[in-house]
Amino acid sequence: MLELRNIQASYGKLRTLHGINIVVPEGKVTTILGANGAGKTTTLRVITGLLPATGAVLFEGQPILGVRPDKIARRGISMVPETRELFLEMTVEENVRLGAYTRSDQDVIQQDFEKMFELFPRLREGYRRIAATLSGGEQQMLTIARALMSRPKLLILDEPSLGLAPRLVEDIFETVDQIRRTGTTILLVEQNAQIALAVSDFGYLMETGAIRLSGSSEELEANAWVQEAYLGT
Repeated sequence: MLELRNIQASYGKLRTLHGINIVVPEGKVTTILGANGAGKTTTLRVITGLLPATGAVLFEGQPILGVRPDKIARRGISMVPETRELFLEMTVEENVRLGAYTRSDQDVIQQDFEKMFELFPRLREGYRRIAATLSGGEQQMLTIARALMSRPKLLILDEPSLGLAPRLVEDIFETVDQIRRTGTTILLVEQNAQIALAVSDFGYLMETGAIRLSGSSEELEANAWVQEAYLGT
């Protein structure tokens, strides 16, 4: 569904990505692992049109490198950013409904709206609450719900466990697994290698703007270096 070919990108004169090649198969969960500063979020910014780059980005076989971010979103790519970017002064309901701003099928939008509260029952309990009053875990749930309202072909999750307590991390990744079972293609960027590999099919390990290792999740979990450096075993 998504393919990156020889992606190189810079912030000013500082080269941050060095020939990235990644394939995200349809209907699967692909994870990009790596420490802070590895280039994970930079890669996502290239995919979503927020950062210029050289090389090629293909989505469903069509080039999207250089396409405006709003047009990329309309093609079916939705991202849950690391910083969440909620409208904090608006209610839970308003934030969720904003995710469907590119759609006009009102009856189906309402059905999807109800499904979001089935997926995140904690949001249903306070759907009239102002987003700023939610806990960190609830805000993360709300951000994912908003992204799903666009009915994305590709859902990108950038560090969904960041800043959350271990129990909330488990809740979030249980939801990711539920989304996976619906057939939604997911690209997951995550520092927590153990939990990311547990829900993914394929993985890429980034270091200093380059891919160091790639393979199935089982292959990465069995790799001695990955076990020592990322899994703590």
